[in-house]
Amino acid sequence: MKLAMVGLGRMGGNMVRRLLRDEHEIVAWDRSADAVTELAGEGAEGAKDLADLVRRLEAPRIVWLMVPAGAPVDQTIEQLLPGLSKGDIVIDGGNSNFHDTIRRGAALLTRGIELIDAGTSGGIWGLENGYCLMVGGSKAAVGRAEPIFRTLAPKDGFAHVGPTGAGHYVKMVHNGIEYGMLQAYAEGYEILHHSKDFELDLHQIAAVWNHGSVVRSWLNELAERAFGDSADLADIRGYVDDSGEGRWTVQEAIDQSVPAPVITLSLLMRFASRQDESFSAKVIAALRNQFGGHAVKST
Repeated sequence: MKLAMVGLGRMGGNMVRRLLRDEHEIVAWDRSADAVTELAGEGAEGAKDLADLVRRLEAPRIVWLMVPAGAPVDQTIEQLLPGLSKGDIVIDGGNSNFHDTIRRGAALLTRGIELIDAGTSGGIWGLENGYCLMVGGSKAAVGRAEPIFRTLAPKDGFAHVGPTGAGHYVKMVHNGIEYGMLQAYAEGYEILHHSKDFELDLHQIAAVWNHGSVVRSWLNELAERAFGDSADLADIRGYVDDSGEGRWTVQEAIDQSVPAPVITLSLLMRFASRQDESFSAKVIAALRNQFGGHAVKST
């Protein structure tokens, strides 16, 4: 299947590589000419701009966006529109707010263009492990794009969860849960780190927990990896950003009158990390770097 990929960063670039491995044809564009050149050298068809990207596809087209949430998505769609036509599909694989996705989907539909929202999880490890895809859109549009999703996802890692907006809604809550899980691991490791009675090896503990314990998980495997790199995370500042989804999850909980104290407090603890140095914040920063390649602030 031939499609275009806009945005060749940490995730978009590796998604192109995974698609190429399965013999999909990819037209690729990014603001960075170097990123385009690199992937062109690996088999993608490089485009010089968005207009050129659209011209290289035959209708009905599929264009996948991996760009930052918010205005960049609107701006990219606006630049694509002159070349798109009825029957085309735009897939937003970023972390857009589901309200924005519903709005964009309705606007595109007036032109006969369908929007699919693909909540995408897997981070920098997705190239080899596959990407968990939570997909929203019409049955017909998702059916057309399904070969793409099947290539990108591991076995049983793709689900059509509802109409346009549902994919980003589910991904929003997924990330809210992630906030709470990271906070729980971080607090536990901080208690171990500060033990007055024992000199504990956090790398050893993370490793043994990953073999048969109730708290074993991929996140804890990444904790084992992080502590293997640096037992006390000395080079990482305990400063944790939030990319929006945690806030949106908390706001949705408020709007739905659903108590979500763990997710809410984990968001507030990220705010606190920007004011005070703490080992638990170092753990979260280290794990976010491990699973998503998110930048860390050095000490």
